[in-house]
Amino acid sequence: MHRRTLFGVAALAVAGTVAGCAESQRTTPTAGATGTGTAAGGSAVDTFIFAGSSDPVMLDPAMASDGETFRIARQIFEGLVSVAPGSTELVPLLATEWSSSDDGLSHTFKLKEGVTFHDGTAFNASAVEANFERWANWTGINQNENITYYYGKLFRGFKNPEDGNSVGIYDRCETSGDYEITVHLTAPFASFVDAMTLPAFSMQSPDAMKQYNADTTEGTVDDPRFSEYATAHPTGTGPFKFESWDRGQQVVLVRNDDYHGDVAKISKAVVRIIPDARARTQELQAGNIDGYDLVAPADVQVLKDAGFQVPNRPAFNILYLGINHNVNPALQDVRVRQAINHAIDKEAVISQSLPEGSVAAIEYMPDSVNGYNPDVTRYDYDPEKAKALLAEAGQSNLTLRFAYPTGVSRPYMPTPEDTFVAIRAQLEAVGITVEPVTARWSPDYLDLCQSDEGIDKRDVHFLGWTGDYNDPDNFVGVFFGQKSNEWGFDNPELFQALKDARQLATAAEQEARYAEINEMIATFVPGVPIAHPAPSLALGPGVQGYEPSPVQDEVWNTITVTH
Repeated sequence: MHRRTLFGVAALAVAGTVAGCAESQRTTPTAGATGTGTAAGGSAVDTFIFAGSSDPVMLDPAMASDGETFRIARQIFEGLVSVAPGSTELVPLLATEWSSSDDGLSHTFKLKEGVTFHDGTAFNASAVEANFERWANWTGINQNENITYYYGKLFRGFKNPEDGNSVGIYDRCETSGDYEITVHLTAPFASFVDAMTLPAFSMQSPDAMKQYNADTTEGTVDDPRFSEYATAHPTGTGPFKFESWDRGQQVVLVRNDDYHGDVAKISKAVVRIIPDARARTQELQAGNIDGYDLVAPADVQVLKDAGFQVPNRPAFNILYLGINHNVNPALQDVRVRQAINHAIDKEAVISQSLPEGSVAAIEYMPDSVNGYNPDVTRYDYDPEKAKALLAEAGQSNLTLRFAYPTGVSRPYMPTPEDTFVAIRAQLEAVGITVEPVTARWSPDYLDLCQSDEGIDKRDVHFLGWTGDYNDPDNFVGVFFGQKSNEWGFDNPELFQALKDARQLATAAEQEARYAEINEMIATFVPGVPIAHPAPSLALGPGVQGYEPSPVQDEVWNTITVTH
């Protein structure tokens, strides 16, 4: 995801400051502890320690859009549905089954019985309704998408097909006894059930939210002050319960012994905050943590040679070279955009700068997403054709300001400078002069690529996206659904096609339409889809049961750790 995060976060601790706490957190399981085991050659410990790159913004997933909040939320909270380990296939969770009406306007869920929230509140249809009504009735700054991003993007502001007016698509909930609920919408949303896998739509205890004033967000949109609930009392149904948050240092979770599913094998999970990528690697090598995310490609073989596990998540993302159509007249010529595509050797970019397992992209979504079109117009690597197209367009001496971020590693862009070096050489080989433009990631680089102030400062740039759930609108709709500062083009036909496809009633209806849209995008050539990188995790040799997920839906109740 490359969405902007405007929330203020507490100052981050230097990695070395907290290095010493890890060992004291590791204990041997006490007699009778549930689910712990000992692998051959090691003794089991009851704590799994994972390094996060920053603090969570806060702990109420309905108000979050950042990966570090969601990593923790997935341990505490659960939604009506989930995805199967290692895939984006829907599976039951708090709902045992579901069905949707033919017109896409209602979705019925049968709920699991006998489930309680961590505070003892019963999970039932009334609790589900309370959560939907909460989302639909935000007031004050909670209505702003900077606070409630996902509800705002998916449920607000769509057009009523009957009168064209802008309305929210949530209508009401209808309960049938304690364990069946139907969610009624005002407009079709074919991926509604898939969207329920997002942590933002997790079920939270109505009693705890009321007790700790969950909806009381103070401050401003750019600098909010979240509630006591969101900072100290998050209450879900998941396999772990919240214990403590030492800002800038760690979040501690403890096993939920009353969990309705498979009770965690470890009794405690700790997310330590280590902002520096090198420090995360060193802490793993020292045995002070058990895992971390976003391994730099250069570290993969080093860690493997030392006996560490380096699994890849299945790629569910896109890295692209965005082309700014706003300012440079040359880039408004489709022949120049085609030439840039033909100049780039994607396989060489992958081998030089992206993780093993990454695949070249031909469009702006991975092939597992509904509506992927394997037959779109392609622009294979052909430097001679690139030169010919530039000459035909009168741009044989083209100069491009090429923006890329520094000091960041993203799942779709682990080493931006290395990727820039590879593509720069390829563009220069066809006669394009490249002028680098760099900025720190947030907020400077995102402002450079997406704000009014950045429009005239770059010609091409790197950005990307990790999909939230299996929905074509979550990829191409995000990028090309309307005119934006990032791309700058005005293509009413494409914008309307995306809006119409978004409101089709079923995924089956959407499939052919999105395949057509992907061809529209390919022939328009807004930029260059480069690759679907495979993000790498690093785990200690004694970690077992960690299931990498394409959408990072990784719940830790299956994990054991031996040392």
